[in-house]
Amino acid sequence: MGEWSIEPATVEALPDILQIEDACFSSPWTRKMLEAELSGNPFAHFLLAKQVPPGDAGSISIVGYLCFWVVFEEVRLMNLAVIESMRHRGIARALVLQALEVGQAQAAMRAVLEVRASNHAAHALYRSLGFRDVSTRPTYYTNPIEDALLMGLDPIVSESGR
Repeated sequence: MGEWSIEPATVEALPDILQIEDACFSSPWTRKMLEAELSGNPFAHFLLAKQVPPGDAGSISIVGYLCFWVVFEEVRLMNLAVIESMRHRGIARALVLQALEVGQAQAAMRAVLEVRASNHAAHALYRSLGFRDVSTRPTYYTNPIEDALLMGLDPIVSESGR
């Protein structure tokens, strides 16, 4: 199975991020959108989850990513994806926890996100981290049209503080 690590993304990772985006979302972000987040948005941060197969440090692969913003006192989780074969291993949780730590280091006090109403696995992950349902945004998503559940974590509390 190998080990995985979390590290900041660079523009060189864009092709891998695009592949994950296309594989995981029915309405994926475009190359232009991702480039803008990676290199043009002063609030944006990208984290990558990388896997190193056992005994093969030369074939590191990107298995997930998280785009998030830190805007003043708020962390906004924008896009989180882990390839299907690597799900249920704690990668998404580690990405979110790292984003919350980055936010706290920049004086963020709370975190927010939107998630498809049908994405029960994501709801469970976020609730396990202390996020609570805030409201619903009707017909927020397209392809298919679906409501978004707005979730919030206020205040951000480190996992060790729970």
